[in-house]
Amino acid sequence: MSSDFAEITVVGGDRTGIVAEVTGALFERGVNIEDIDQAVRDGTFRMTLHADVSEMVCTRETLRDALDGVGDDLGVDVRVRFPDEADRKRLALLVTKESHPLEYLLKRRDALDAEIAVVIGNHDVLEPVADAHGVPFHDIGEKGGTPDEDELLRLLDDYDVDCVGLARYMRILSPDVVFRYEGRIINVHPSLLPSFPGAQPYRQALDAGVRIAGVTAHYVTTDLDQGPIIAQRAFDVPPDATVPDMKARGQPLEAAVLFEALRLHLNDDVAVHRGTVKFRGDPEDYQLGLTPEARAANPHEPVDDGLDAERVDPLEVNTDD
Repeated sequence: MSSDFAEITVVGGDRTGIVAEVTGALFERGVNIEDIDQAVRDGTFRMTLHADVSEMVCTRETLRDALDGVGDDLGVDVRVRFPDEADRKRLALLVTKESHPLEYLLKRRDALDAEIAVVIGNHDVLEPVADAHGVPFHDIGEKGGTPDEDELLRLLDDYDVDCVGLARYMRILSPDVVFRYEGRIINVHPSLLPSFPGAQPYRQALDAGVRIAGVTAHYVTTDLDQGPIIAQRAFDVPPDATVPDMKARGQPLEAAVLFEALRLHLNDDVAVHRGTVKFRGDPEDYQLGLTPEARAANPHEPVDDGLDAERVDPLEVNTDD
């Protein structure tokens, strides 16, 4: 987005009149809505607007104050983001107990176009890892690790977070969190999605008898493990593999693919269009799937004669009775 555009996010309890009040406030101030998307999940309403502010008849602060007032009247949270206001993006990492992705990201943070501003866990197990790298750590877990999402949202706001990485955060985020940071939360899941979503994916893969397994980095949506896929990594599964064997092969790839996905997002080299990630960077700069060596090892023949022609020819209509 250029400096002439703003992203406006509205999140709160669903009720009538929200769309009309917000869009009306924008119209009165000369803000032109270019794109609008809305959804309701579990009683939580979310609306995201991309707006042209080039002919806005008020200051940015006045616009924010006006929308804050609308939000107070409606009982919803209204946020306005101007892309040119952030000098450097700020990243939050959410963790539980697995250390490998957190350590990998912290060691390579200089290669990310962002500051790792905070690490937030639903246990305190990984606090020493964050401390060793000089990054603030906050434990938001209650008894049994149940996260306090009000505290999570407060911390994300306090640290002015632009992007959230789930570094093996073993909790499902509620719509209240996902809607506020939609398109800005990236998760790593230990399977080649869309196969084997949900719990125990390595066990699921073994039970299915797959010969190739892998890991996936994807944007988080309110549908579990079904968000747009950014990047993947694969590994072979030996006939006698066990779950520990799968983890030993997969965990280094989990860390690597999460790092690559965050790098792609922070560099603005990916965008989501109609539920699919579109790549707009230099392919030589990233690994979206297989390594160049693995691609080179794939056979290139035989292929059907005239394959290219068949791809463009329309299908013949079957007229048989």
